[in-house]
Amino acid sequence: MQAYVRVSLPDGSTAALSPGDLIGRTRGAALTLDDGRISEAHALVSLRGGELKLLALRGRFAVDGRTVRDVTLNEGLVLELAPDLPLLVLEVSLPDEVLALRGDGLPRQVLSGVGSLHLDPEPRLVPRYEPDAAAHIWDTGSGWTLSVAGSPARGIAKGDTFAIGARRFELTTLSLHKAGGGATRAGSGRPPLSIEARFHSVHIHSEGALVLSLSGIAARIVSELVTFDGPVDWFVLAKQIWREEDQRILLRRRWDVALTRLRTKLRDAGLDTGLVAATRTGLVELVLEPQDTVVDRT
Repeated sequence: MQAYVRVSLPDGSTAALSPGDLIGRTRGAALTLDDGRISEAHALVSLRGGELKLLALRGRFAVDGRTVRDVTLNEGLVLELAPDLPLLVLEVSLPDEVLALRGDGLPRQVLSGVGSLHLDPEPRLVPRYEPDAAAHIWDTGSGWTLSVAGSPARGIAKGDTFAIGARRFELTTLSLHKAGGGATRAGSGRPPLSIEARFHSVHIHSEGALVLSLSGIAARIVSELVTFDGPVDWFVLAKQIWREEDQRILLRRRWDVALTRLRTKLRDAGLDTGLVAATRTGLVELVLEPQDTVVDRT
């Protein structure tokens, strides 16, 4: 009950990647490739419109000799991340529904191959293994295992519940279509926006008039969100901007300051600060109305 793609590497090893998993040189990537031609955050597996896609981030990849920025993952596809560094897609799993976790203070979140549940300061689910988490949940291939700090690991399935302190959590499901929905919402009644992203600058128009021009870090944040085209972990996005920063706590401080400044610019321009939304689970996304348009010139 998990969407994933299984790929074969040149050395004959295989790796299973879930939506949100990163391919890159960084140790935090789900698939780490020790190759100087690979960017720290090279590409991202994303669930879009009921399909698994690979999105190019700071790197590029080729399919059939042609460089592309995104591709739908299908069995037999060969992705060339760099010359003589191909990945062969062995299997693509797209079940009707995927397993999710929800609980006190935690909105329903899709589970990836490995998830770390933190409680402080608010409950959040991180799609990777972090040793200091209050609990870990991982896919064994034939089921799921839960490990709560201080307790033996045990199997867990849809409908099961568990408690950590005073908080209770439940394993539930989410349809594949909803799990891979785009970053849109309806019903705010605001005029349509036109967003033109140029990496180092972003121009936002409303009703034909320019209402806000962004530059510097603020423009980088919006441009990266346009590229990701969906929710992304704040850490993955922040590493795209401050690639030289290796300490997570310092990176988080930079991110919080930059996000606050961006929202201030949106508010001062009369725009909804929720245009750039961040959840308590660590995901950030560009929230658009169905009538909005985005032009990606990055």
